[in-house]
Amino acid sequence: MYLEISNPMDYHVALYIRLSKEDENEGPSQSVQNQESLLREFVQQHRLSVFDTYVDDGWSGTSFDRPSFQRMIGDIETKKVNMVITKDLSRLGRDYIMTGHYMERYFPEHRVRYISLLDGIDTGVDSTANDITPFRAIMNDMYAKDISKKIKSVKRDKQRKGQFIGGKPMYGYKMHPTEKNKIVIDEEVAPVVRRIFALALSGMSCRKIATMLNEEGIPTPATYCGWKVGNPGPYTGLWSSERISEMLKNETYIGNMVQGRMVKISYKSKKCLRQSPENWVVVEGTHEPIIDPETFQKVQMLVNSRKHTRSRTYDFLLKGLIFCHECGYPMAVLNRKNAAGEDRLFFVCRTYQRFTKAGVCTCHSIKEETVNDAVLTKVREVCQTYLNPDQLRPIAEEAVENASKESSCEAEMQALQSKITALTTNLDQMYMDRLSGLLSEEDFQRIYQKVKMDRTVLEDRLKSLQEQAKQPVNTEEKAKTLVKQFLDSALTSRELLVSLIERVELTEEKEIIIKFRFHELEAIS
Repeated sequence: MYLEISNPMDYHVALYIRLSKEDENEGPSQSVQNQESLLREFVQQHRLSVFDTYVDDGWSGTSFDRPSFQRMIGDIETKKVNMVITKDLSRLGRDYIMTGHYMERYFPEHRVRYISLLDGIDTGVDSTANDITPFRAIMNDMYAKDISKKIKSVKRDKQRKGQFIGGKPMYGYKMHPTEKNKIVIDEEVAPVVRRIFALALSGMSCRKIATMLNEEGIPTPATYCGWKVGNPGPYTGLWSSERISEMLKNETYIGNMVQGRMVKISYKSKKCLRQSPENWVVVEGTHEPIIDPETFQKVQMLVNSRKHTRSRTYDFLLKGLIFCHECGYPMAVLNRKNAAGEDRLFFVCRTYQRFTKAGVCTCHSIKEETVNDAVLTKVREVCQTYLNPDQLRPIAEEAVENASKESSCEAEMQALQSKITALTTNLDQMYMDRLSGLLSEEDFQRIYQKVKMDRTVLEDRLKSLQEQAKQPVNTEEKAKTLVKQFLDSALTSRELLVSLIERVELTEEKEIIIKFRFHELEAIS
């Protein structure tokens, strides 16, 4: 309070005030009005000009994403403010890392003088109070951590007692009109919940149920509750199979309170992590059920019986790089048999797949091999400038000569023979698994054909090496072969493609748009 300011006319002051819910428990001295009164008295005594007052009421000091604080930072960036005054250091923040960043780096870099009245901190002068500021920041951080532990402990205790502590109850329920931490059935939407379970019990899939609800225009849980979506997508406001599946597996509908499914990383972060079911807090019989336990158990058996149909994944060269041009979402991949009964992969729009009858997007169906061929052709054209066979041939000739001097193909032939033997053993084991029923006929045929093809490739390579071993090495011809093999394999390498290509977009007209990671390649293409 005994700070001196020699040139008050040079400063445009920002009065920053913060009050969190925890601070209110410390007494009236922490109120917004008392903080502002103290700051106003100081600026009047020192004849300072106040540019604006910034108040964050109800915001924790562990986060700096506060609206008024960010508005003040914006005014600092535009040079409207060059002095910040707070009641004490904890009003600026309780995260010692970020508090130190603003005091030690941000404010000095932007020529902003910071004053904390009760702590005697003034970055415009040298003082011992400034030297111990980092320790004050750490103590404020420890206070925030202690408060966080106490709040978490109280919430956990309420969860174990079966009290609802969430923001919004599960769809189908609402807060009790008089009793705190208790939920009751919301009769306005409870019939929708009962109908969803009835449809699932009749054998209808989650996707078909979602499609039916969308066609009838029934509001989703988020729409019904009035939740705002930060980044709305093409199917925002539509029922999805994932939402239906989550509802069908939620024990809240049989009267059990299920909480603790998400947990915050720390008191400094708003990000939450999904917990595994064994870590959930489940208390039975806390409220009136919408669904009877017998119906719920039957639905669980039906849902679990279909799990195996959704567990298969497919590996392909451009996996993770294919997107729909119209809606921007990743493409789904489907396996379909052609006229000859052979498996073929097709790309389809995932948005269209999930919301077919909602008209959000279109199918975009196209063969995976068609996309592969088009992408590899374009990559070859683009990379032709960088991969010149004439420049690579001398390097290959030198490698061939060195290899012929150092060793023969004996080691590679032995390795190939070992791999062929291992694959043969695998084929025998798969056949036994099929006979014993461990492997279905469909999976056996699919895996058998792949392993057999791999073995054929190895056998051809072994035969080629055996013939080469009988003939003298032609360095020039061998070098040409090596160069060709390198160019062919390099351009079909998934590692190389992921390094070169950012994404591949498929349009409704089946046009293939390739977006490279490097501007030089974009210019060439």
